[in-house]
Amino acid sequence: MKNKYILLRHGETRYQAEKLDVLYTKDENPDLPITENGKEKIKIVAKELKNKGIDLIYSSDYFRTKQTSKIVADELELDIKFDSRLIDTNFGVFHGKTGEEYRKFFSDKKDRFFKRSPEGENWRDVRERAAAVITEIEKEHNGKTILIVSHADPVWLLAGYLKGLSEDELLEQRHMGGLWPDVGQYIEP
Repeated sequence: MKNKYILLRHGETRYQAEKLDVLYTKDENPDLPITENGKEKIKIVAKELKNKGIDLIYSSDYFRTKQTSKIVADELELDIKFDSRLIDTNFGVFHGKTGEEYRKFFSDKKDRFFKRSPEGENWRDVRERAAAVITEIEKEHNGKTILIVSHADPVWLLAGYLKGLSEDELLEQRHMGGLWPDVGQYIEP
């Protein structure tokens, strides 16, 4: 890679604050805001990121990531490029259902790389669309430090892509937590 990447997961929403094991509803997903606590934590993260020499910010265009990236952009005095390819996973018919219902649809975690929920996408789909953003950035820029603001699955899958990990290695890293940031946390793969 010609550029350095920092990946930030959006700030806390009510789903994380209330520890809900429910996938965002289809209608609420794009418009869900971060909590006041989430905003405060992102302000702290933004101050940490000030020392990272970030040149550009790319963000999912969902409201929670827009809020998160705006807080950081204001601190760093940078503009944001919004890209719909960085949005959260489309869980299809499982939006609004429990995470347990969604997980039961798959025979195992590796199944989620190639099996799609009805009307949804799989992890390969998410990785492919998010990695396309990196491919374009690599063509346009050289020697930059770029912040990507996204969601849990895209952040994890992009981190694996940037590190050149196989799907098995990605799953192992996910279980260890190394490439799976909590809300409002960033990683430098």
